[in-house]
Amino acid sequence: MSALATRPQSLWQRAAAPAPEVEIVVPVHNEDRTLALSVRRLHRFLSTEFPFSWRIVIADNASTDITPDIAALLSRELPSVSWLHLERKGRGRALRAAWSRSDARVVCYMDVDLSTDLRALLPLVAPLLSGHSDLAIGTRLAHGARVVRGPKRELISRAYNKLLHVALRAHFSDAQCGFKAVRRDALADLLPAVRDDAWFFDTELLVLAQRRGLRIHEVPVDWIDDPDSRVKIVRTAAEDLVGVARLVAASPIMRFLGIGVASTVAYALLFLLLTGPLGAVGANAIALAITAVGNTAANRRLTFGVRGRAHLVRHHLRGAVVFVLTLALTNGALAVLHDVEARPARWVDLAVLVGAGLVATVTRYVALKTWVFAHRRRRRPSPLMTTDRSTA
Repeated sequence: MSALATRPQSLWQRAAAPAPEVEIVVPVHNEDRTLALSVRRLHRFLSTEFPFSWRIVIADNASTDITPDIAALLSRELPSVSWLHLERKGRGRALRAAWSRSDARVVCYMDVDLSTDLRALLPLVAPLLSGHSDLAIGTRLAHGARVVRGPKRELISRAYNKLLHVALRAHFSDAQCGFKAVRRDALADLLPAVRDDAWFFDTELLVLAQRRGLRIHEVPVDWIDDPDSRVKIVRTAAEDLVGVARLVAASPIMRFLGIGVASTVAYALLFLLLTGPLGAVGANAIALAITAVGNTAANRRLTFGVRGRAHLVRHHLRGAVVFVLTLALTNGALAVLHDVEARPARWVDLAVLVGAGLVATVTRYVALKTWVFAHRRRRRPSPLMTTDRSTA
């Protein structure tokens, strides 16, 4: 069997049916005891209470029990139910496979235990279908949510989300609730950037969406803990911490700092090379000019993810404004130094200039961030980022 397989009948049903507005993916692994009951309950709810066209996809990732047989039976018995099988385990992998092949306007997923009250599904997907938001998540930690679970899981959940707020500056309140939806057109660029294929998939998806300025809608949910949860808490927590560290290292501020270090080293080498023939003031101006162009180009692409030639000249012109301010600051620092000591050592000149340049670096980051985000806002009719909370 290939890594991704579906029953021919399920594929034929999908090809024959028109694309639904909403596709609900239910990722499963060895869930033969609960799968049929949960899917029938979900199917009944969608058939009687959900106003949009829909499809259910059972995404089985490497089950070793009879889960695939039950999924196949359900796809034959129930209209608008299909299934796929992956030979490798991973909830994120299952969602990636299902979402990548979907033709629905909005794709979402929910845990097979249906811990989240299904009445929250309409408030979850409606803002995406209307174009108000790009992603939507259920939250158990916002005002209006009603949650039944033990103190251990409550503490772990709150601690994890607090870590995301501090380390990754997350704006959303609950990264781990198994109840999320995404506009399919927003996934085109977002999904390939998500590296995790396991439980950290959700968090990475949300963090990258926030960094790209996508709009995230939050829905407080009624949620009852499943006492038969298969999640290995210690192992999952360790993997999540590794994922958080990876996202911190890849954050815009860390990329900006890395580019800043490289620019400072290049500036120091150029200054030392040019000081002899040009003097401190001339060497400072030339070294700053060269590194300012490289710094703006690198930050534009690597820190803020701007590709192509859109507003290229404008960004460099604004970078030139920052260069002029930096030049004035560093030349002023040099003048003060030379008033104190007429012929300072070359390394003293360099140390003073680097110190002044570090102060100017803060100005450069704020300016670049403001200009790039302003450009993104002009491209979108709605705010850069909204985190809305509606009562389920």
